[in-house]
Formats: sequence, C-alpha cells, structure tokens
Amino acid sequence: MTETHSTSTALVLFSGGQDSATCLAWALDRFARVETIGFSYGQRHAVELDSRVKLIDGMKAIDPAWAAKIGDSHTLDIPTLSAISETALTRDVAIEMGADGLPNTFVPGRNLVFLTFAAALAYRRGITDIVGGMCETDYSGYPDCRDDTIKALQRALNLGMAKNFKLHTPLMWLDKAATWGLANQLGGEALTDLIREHSHTCYLGERGALHDWGYGCGKCPACELRAKGWREFKATAV
Repeated sequence: MTETHSTSTALVLFSGGQDSATCLAWALDRFARVETIGFSYGQRHAVELDSRVKLIDGMKAIDPAWAAKIGDSHTLDIPTLSAISETALTRDVAIEMGADGLPNTFVPGRNLVFLTFAAALAYRRGITDIVGGMCETDYSGYPDCRDDTIKALQRALNLGMAKNFKLHTPLMWLDKAATWGLANQLGGEALTDLIREHSHTCYLGERGALHDWGYGCGKCPACELRAKGWREFKATAV
C-alpha cells in the first residue's frame, strides 16, 4: 500500500462509484500522472458516469498536487455487454440470487472486458500501471473480483500484448469500512465528504434522498453494503 511510482502514469478504472473514487485518490497519491477510463455498457445505474466530473473537480480542489496530476478522462461505449447479458444491472428486473448461487447483479465477463479494454487503451498511450477497485472481501460472490482472477488476467494481458502491465487492486482485502478509512487517510474529511455526497453506488440509480452514507435506494445490496461500511467507519473514527 505504500509503494510509490513518482515518475509513472496510471490508468484508473473510474465508474463514479465509492470504490473507484477511492482508487483514483490512491493513484493520485502515488503516481506522477493519472488518467481515468469509464464504461457505458447499458447499466441501469448509468447515472454513476455523471458523478465523475464532480468527483474529479472535487479532488482537484482538495489537493493542488492532485490537480496537477489529473490527466485525460476516457469513456468507452460497449453496449454489446448489456445486449448479451440478462442481469439485474442491465435489465429492469428484481435483484435476487440465481440458481448458480451468484446474485443476478453479476454481469458475466464485465471486469474481464473492462480490464482488457483498459489495457488496450493503456497500450496505445504508453501506460503500464492500471488500477481497479476489485475487492474480494466485499465482492458479493463475483468471481471476476477475486485476486486469483486479476492475477491470471494480468498474466494473459502481458502475454497477449507483450507488455509488462501491472494491475493494481488497492481495495482487494479491504471491507467497506476500511475503504472509507482509506479515503480518510488519503484526503481527510474533505475526501470522505466528497465521496459520500457525489459518488454513486446504488444499483437502481436512485439519487433522491441524501442519507448519511450518500445517495441511493437504501435497499439494494450495494446500498446496504455502503451504509453498513459507513456506520462501522464512523463508529471506529469517534
């Protein structure tokens, strides 16, 4: 967690959610320049993509050094991912567990596709460090969030593109309370408030009422996990 790359550029998978916002701050704390990439894939909560500008502007205001490091922002449209999936993130259906034991919010291949597209963009831009918010601690059973999956994909990308990509997953072993804590360590209360108010995690795309932990329906798994983590973080921060 303390490794620095002061002369390198990183590409951060930045959806506009809590985890990716924390990863962006983590990268800004370690790399000389940081670019971001987001994906529009027909997700129900596409409002998350609108959160990115406010988060980036907020981080620039928090730390002038971060402002100087923030580079280009990229958005890739990959509607095919939604077209070939039947999930609660890409269809207007109730969130529930599937017969295979996985929640139907799992979009098969999503992280594999995201990281492959990110690596392809990084290849063109001469970037070898790629940062993602995958987490095995609170990963809801998603197999493409596992540490073994990310390590296997890193090897495949390096073999297939003849590069030395490094996939960084700073949240891999953190629960949501610890993720809030990491944001606080990186940017203090200003960053946790920014993420609380302007990031978006709710699977249903709800931006109605502002709860103490942020916006969301309060009932979907993403909201419940975020709210639980916030309560635990605040309990230990007192």
